[in-house]
Parts: sequence; structure tokens; C-alpha cells
Amino acid sequence: MDLDAQGVARRPDGKVVFIDGALPTEWVSAHTRRSKNQWEQADLLAIHRESALRVRPRCPHFGLHAGACGGCKMQHLEPGAQVAMKQRVLEDNLWHLAKVRPESILPPIVGPAWGYRYRARLSVRYVAKKAQVLVGFHERKSRYVADMRVCPVLAPQVSALLLPLRELFGAMDARETCPQIELAVGDALTALVLRHLQPLSAADCARLRAFALSHSTPESPIQWWLQPKGPDSVHLLDESADLPRLDYALSEFGLRMPFRPTDFTQVNPHINRVLVGRAVRLLAPQAHERVIDWFCGLGNFTLPLATQAREVLGIEGSAALVARAQSNWAENQSLRGGLAPTRFEARNLFELTPQQLCADGVADKWLVDPPREGAFALVKALADWQQAQASVANDAAAHVTVAGALDWRPPQRIVYVSCNPATLARDAGLLVHQAGYRCTAVGVVNMFAHTAHVESMAVFERVAGG
Repeated sequence: MDLDAQGVARRPDGKVVFIDGALPTEWVSAHTRRSKNQWEQADLLAIHRESALRVRPRCPHFGLHAGACGGCKMQHLEPGAQVAMKQRVLEDNLWHLAKVRPESILPPIVGPAWGYRYRARLSVRYVAKKAQVLVGFHERKSRYVADMRVCPVLAPQVSALLLPLRELFGAMDARETCPQIELAVGDALTALVLRHLQPLSAADCARLRAFALSHSTPESPIQWWLQPKGPDSVHLLDESADLPRLDYALSEFGLRMPFRPTDFTQVNPHINRVLVGRAVRLLAPQAHERVIDWFCGLGNFTLPLATQAREVLGIEGSAALVARAQSNWAENQSLRGGLAPTRFEARNLFELTPQQLCADGVADKWLVDPPREGAFALVKALADWQQAQASVANDAAAHVTVAGALDWRPPQRIVYVSCNPATLARDAGLLVHQAGYRCTAVGVVNMFAHTAHVESMAVFERVAGG
């Protein structure tokens, strides 16, 4: 099985055939729909011998049929087997792309397989021929919106809103100019962000208020936000002192993390709590150590690190998230105290040099949590520093290059949280083969059950004498 959840078969001559919907060990009939010299793509026609790992999908909208939802790819595979496949993908990427073998494998981080998705961006489309509105993910391999009535991976209170939302938009004056709705569920509030291309009428605003009133529950009240233009234009439909704020708890560390509905937060809060706890334990910051949290966002890892380290520096590309992180630190410090002095900086993390690393000062440990693009500039700067140091003894020019940086030293340990095994492998290759580190452990994080997304965590230790 490949990462796109296709079964991988071979013809007698060795030609590879990728079969949508087929699982390892199965005997199937398939129809070739695309053929190249080295491979073919085929559609599943019949299963003659089922895999023991095949299960019945829970969602009625999952499958290979026309109009099937494209949000999930693996509901037909037993959840434990999904995790094992992702672990194999992670290890294969590290070896084949970077020639890196970890010294140990961490137990996978797993959580609920259903009702876990607390963030989603759903498309909204008015179908004039049918005089109805569709709200949901896109169909498989299509730009059309799937005709969804339920979604078992969404938080239950959000799945229950799919049909009522269709009715709401169908009754709105702006039903043809509202292309998207973004969902963000906190511990005590569900925020709905409506993208609208034209100003909303007073009647439509009244409809939104009535919807929130009728579908709110004491456990999860609903709050409307409006987005007339880009992300910076997002604002509340109505200010309300009666509603709780949008936030989530990191109970292990006694922290609460407020956020705006368009801020980046992890989709799966159950996994996030375990992920943060494990990352901090693996990094093991001591009371005398300084730590840098690269790609810190709103402080998801920074604040927990600040409960244990001597000093923390959080660096992020978004100035808005830096401001949110500073506010979150100040609020938690006033509520619970005991947080280490923490500074946040906004910086372009895709353009870094060894000189900039040195300017940030010595840190005993790093936490790195980049987007899908990875942390290439960061690890390349670290590798370049290491290569320059290796040349100093015999090369006067190299000595000039690193002048003023001779007292700096790299972190002893790096914990790297990844959402893309390919870019993790690329960066791991630089760290191991050029920057003087060994990969001591990796493990998969099943943040997105039933999908092909592979998230992971890796630990790198500085080689003695490196």
C-alpha cells in the first residue's frame, strides 16, 4: 500500500500497478484507467479474497463511488494497520531519502479514531439546478463539493451542524456568495468563520444570530465570525460578554491557550496534548538550561517549556502569532506564575544564516515544529556552521567567515516535530551527515486518523566531540 492508500501490485513482467481501494494480500480484479511505461493506475472492480485488515467504513460518504467524499482515504483499513503503515512510510523516507536509520522507534501517539477533528475548512456551494446548498469537503479527485449529511471524523457537535447549515445557507440572500466556512472548536466554544464575497444583508445577519441561538448547547455555544476579505479581515459578528472565549487547555502543565479561529492550532486536541507532553519529556529541559522553540506559533510548545527551563526564546514567522504568544505567556504567568523569562521574535524562518544563529545566543536545546516545507534553512545554517568550524584549523578564510562566532555552540539536543516525512528526511540528512548529530529516536503521530497524512517526532543528539 502506498501513501495515497492505493494497493501496489505487479504484473508478471514487473510493471507496477496502483489500484485504488485494494489492500495488501488481497486478490482483486481491476480496470486500468491510465498506463505509462513503468506503471499503471487502476480502479478496483471486485475483491476475490479480502484482507483480514479490511473493515467496513463507518462513514456513508466514504468509498470509490461517484460523489464519494475525498476527506478520508483509509476508512476501509483497520486503524492499527493505518498507524503501522504510516510508521513504515516514515522509516522508508528517512532511509531512502536521507540514509538515516534511527537508533530506536518511539511508540506511536494515537487517540480517538472518530470525532477527533476540531478544525476544518468546509466548502459551501449553491447548486442552482437542485435549488440546494452543499456544505462539506470536496469529492474524491474532484473540485465538486460532496453531498455530505454527516462526518464521523468531525467533532460530534460539528457533524450535527452539517444539515442545519445547508438549510441556513439555502435561506440566505447571500447563498451564492458564501464559498467557505471555517470551523474551530475550543474547550467551551464552537467558532464558525463565514467567508462572504459581498456584504451581508441585515436579514442574513439576523439568520446567523438565530442559527447560533437555536443550535448552541451549554457545553458548546456557537459564535459567528465574518471574513469579507483576507484572513486579516476576520471579525466577530457580535461582541458578547456572555460567551466563553475560544481556547484549549494543556492540563499537564496547568496552561490555557486562547486563540482566534483563524490562528494555526492542531486539528486534533486529544493528540496535541499527548504530543506536547512527550516533546517536553524528550527534550527534558532543565532548570539551568536555555531553550529555543523554532516555529513557535502561539506558544503551544513554548509555554510548556517555560514551566521547566531557565529561559525560553520563541521564534515565529507570523507577527500576529508572536503577539498572541506574548499575550498567552503574560496571561498564564499572571494566573499560575512560575514561567521562565520568555521572549518572542518574528522572523523569516526560511532565510537563516550561521551568523543569525550565533546572534540568538547559545541554547542548550531546540524544539523545531515547522510547516510542511520543513526547516531546511535552519538546519542548513546549523550544518554550514559545523562545516565552517571543521575548516577553521586549516583555513584562514574560513576563520574569517565565522569570526565572532567561535564561542557559540550548537544545541545538545533537538526535538523535531514534523507534518511531512519527506521534508523531515531531507532535514534529518543534513543534521546527521553534515551538522554533527545522530538520530536517536523517531515515532509516528496519528494526528489525522483515516487520512494519508503522516505526522511524526524525531530526536537528534549532538555527537560527542562534534
